[in-house]
Amino acid sequence: MIASDLPILVLYYSRNGATRKLAELIAQGVESVSGCEARLRTVPPVSTVAEATEPAIPGSGAPYAELRDLEECAGLAMGSPTRFGNMAAPLKYFLDGTSAQWLSGALAGKPACVFTSTGSLHGGQEATLLSMMIPLLHHGMLMMGLPYTHPQLMTTASGGTPYGASHWSGSNGTHTVSDDSRVLAVALGRRLAETAVRLRRQ
Repeated sequence: MIASDLPILVLYYSRNGATRKLAELIAQGVESVSGCEARLRTVPPVSTVAEATEPAIPGSGAPYAELRDLEECAGLAMGSPTRFGNMAAPLKYFLDGTSAQWLSGALAGKPACVFTSTGSLHGGQEATLLSMMIPLLHHGMLMMGLPYTHPQLMTTASGGTPYGASHWSGSNGTHTVSDDSRVLAVALGRRLAETAVRLRRQ
């Protein structure tokens, strides 16, 4: 990374890989913008067993997020599978630990977007996206979605909403990301990065 690169944090939790695939597509869109670098980060699962712990470094995929990733980023894309119309507990647990960043205003004024995947087509995509926006609004972030200038929003039958990118993975996670969902995820990452660049130039 060169000094002028803007770090865009792509923060996600993924259990079976569907949300991770969306994160990678969003990162692709981020890195299509000159001067921007996508930082893919995930969060560890949580357990009801108090003694259960996770290794400090995940066995595969993106490294675990640290609070300084939030402080250093110029923009944030946050993703989670749906859990009854809400984000998954591991991502919520991570956000619950960001009080110091909220008090300092570390995220205030930075652009942000959200993305999700669902096992069923009507499994709460839009409700999850909207609920994920709430803590980011509390942090003072500038929320953005996808405008209808993207024609795929009118043709998609698998995912992709004006509230953010989404993917219908199927109950067993075997559905591949559709062409429409792929285009919209990349477009969301690109829009986030372009906005971060414009805000930095002000």
